[in-house]
This record gives sequence, structure tokens and C-alpha cells, in this order.
Amino acid sequence: MASPRLETYCCPNRDAATQLVMNFQPEVFCGVCIGSASISLLLTILQLLPKKGQSPRKMPKASSSSTILLLISICDILGGLGMIVRSSVWLGFPGFIANISVVNGTDVWPSTFCVGSAMWIQLLYSAGFWWLFCYAVDSYLVVRRSAGLSTIVLYHMMTWGLAVLLCVEGIALLYYPSLSSCENGLEHAIPHYITTYVPLLLVLVVNPILFRRTVSAVASLLKGRQGIYTENERRLGTEIQMRFFKIMLVFVICWSSNIINETLLFYLEMQPDINEMPLKNIRSAALITWIIMGVLNPMQGFLFTLAFYGWTGWRVDLKWRKREIPWESMSSSTVGENAYPSPVNYQSNIHDSKKISTTDSQQTDEAISMLSEGNTSSDERLTRSSPIYQGW
Repeated sequence: MASPRLETYCCPNRDAATQLVMNFQPEVFCGVCIGSASISLLLTILQLLPKKGQSPRKMPKASSSSTILLLISICDILGGLGMIVRSSVWLGFPGFIANISVVNGTDVWPSTFCVGSAMWIQLLYSAGFWWLFCYAVDSYLVVRRSAGLSTIVLYHMMTWGLAVLLCVEGIALLYYPSLSSCENGLEHAIPHYITTYVPLLLVLVVNPILFRRTVSAVASLLKGRQGIYTENERRLGTEIQMRFFKIMLVFVICWSSNIINETLLFYLEMQPDINEMPLKNIRSAALITWIIMGVLNPMQGFLFTLAFYGWTGWRVDLKWRKREIPWESMSSSTVGENAYPSPVNYQSNIHDSKKISTTDSQQTDEAISMLSEGNTSSDERLTRSSPIYQGW
């Protein structure tokens, strides 16, 4: 799981609340993390692999939205790998990890592994949060026709730059001036927790607002495409809205336990003695949410692929050939050019004025198609209702 407690545990003089959760059934906790991360990793890869029965089509150029969705899945996969490696070492070499608690010890490798693995997990999941925020921004800009594939460079700079900056800054403040003196005061820990939870809270607060505005803009685009709002347009708008809802639902399910757990542990840290009897229920709740985090945090990768693409099936096609991969779907204009004869080639008597009049509608179809990528039924309905299809 991804928690700033992983970094604070690397301090030999860690606080009592961190000591409480990290020492609670460590073998069971590491086993839960390994099992959940392994299942999520395998199912996520299965979701992304091409499947048998899909008709080979010319692979289109990826849109910015499809690229962002793929990068979110990659961050989850790499973060899950970090969890598996870290938990496996902790479970298989308990004596190696026990040296972390030795103040002024001569063996630096246990602390190095502790810090390195914790930073790896935290950085990858923080980057995933930033990419999810970029997806919400890109979705809104796409329907406003202010974004394109070229903006992915800006997203890369913002995502990786902010993820690395906040992670390094938080770790530096936590471990300053050395591992042996960290956690001596809240001035070390609080900045670290803030830099960790800023991207998570940003997604929780800002993404629903952007998604809601995007859905409103999509409804306006669909109404203005042909001057009417048919059942197909209404159903397509609902599916896009449901897709955004599923994304936020998965995010809330996977990370709300982290916020609850951190709140409980901070409350315990404020108490003179966390082992007092009146605090028993608080301690129990903190330990329960700690185990829940070990289950839900790694499962985000697989659950996100379900929200993005739906269930893609078990029949994997490993043959090496050019074909469309699940996270990329054709824009309606590309489908019109490849799946159907071009109106220009077969109807050369169409006036230029008619071609110009369909330009805005084609751009609208492309924008809507980017938001409904991975949904075959939506793509087919959009194609059949597009002016290109109707003209042919």
C-alpha cells in the first residue's frame, strides 16, 4: 500500500502511532499486500493485452486522453511491483529489516532499501494521481477544443515534475539532517504528509468539478451537432457521465481508507499515551483501516481498467501483428476513412460548401469519441450518427 507511514518507519526513532500500525501482524500485512498487488498486476496486464476475436484494423494515432489512461495504468503496475518487492523482502528477511530500528547502526543497506522502496511506491502513485488530474483537465479541454495530442508534453512536464519535486521535498524535510534525527518533531513529519496527500486531495476535490463541467459541455455539443437531441445522443452522454462516475468511485474506494487511517493516527499522536484504555476503539479502527489499505491501494490498477475500458475478456492474442490495442480507439473521422469509403472518392459531385458544413460536426465527433474511448457500443453509435456515415 502507499502511505507516508512507510517513510516514517525508516526512522529509528519513529513515533508511537507509526510503531503501532507497522508492528501489527507484519507477516499478515505483508502477505495481504503481496496477494492484492499480484492479483491487481496480473489482471491489469490481462486487461491491456489485445484479445482474440478483435478484427485487425489500422492502428490510429493515439489521442492525448488514451495516452493518459495508459500512463495511469503503467504507474499502477510499477507501483504494484514496488509493493510486491518491498513486502517480499520484509516477509522473507525479517532480520534484515530489524536492523532499521538500530540507532547509529553500521549497516546502511536496510535503511537504504527502506527509504528507496518507500520512495518508489510513493512517487509512482503520486504520479498516477497527477495523471488522473491531467485526464480531467484534458477531457474538459477536448470538448472545448483547446487540447490535442501536443499537450501531452505539458502534461508530462507537470506530472513528473510535480511528483518528483513534492516527493523529494517531503523526504528531504522528513530525514533532515539524517535518518537518526528524523521524527523528533512535527516540523519534520507534517510537511512530508502534506506533500504526500496534496495530489490525492486535489483529485478528490477538483476532478469531480471538472468532470461535471465536461459532461455539461458534452451535452451542449451533442445538442448542437445536428440541432436535435436524439436518444442516441442522450445515451452517449449518459455513458460518458457514467465513465467519469466510475473513475471517481474507484478512486474514493481505494483511497478513502488512507485519509481515515491518517486522521486516526494523527489523533493518536496528539495523545500523551496511545495505549490508554479510552483510546482502544481508536486504535482498533486505525489497525482495521491499515489492513484495508493493504487490500484496496494495490487494487486501484485493475479497478481503473474496468472503469476505463470495461471487462475486455480472457482470450489473449499474443500474435505479433499490427492491431488496435484496448486503450486506443479510433476517432469517428478515422473510422469513417478506414471502415467506409470516403465521400470524396465516391461522391465527387458533392459541393465544397457541404464538406465545409460537416467540419464542425466531425470535430465534435472526434472530441466525443476521445471521451468514450474503449466503449465499443458508444463508438459504433457515434460513427453511425456522424455526417460521414450518413453521407455514405
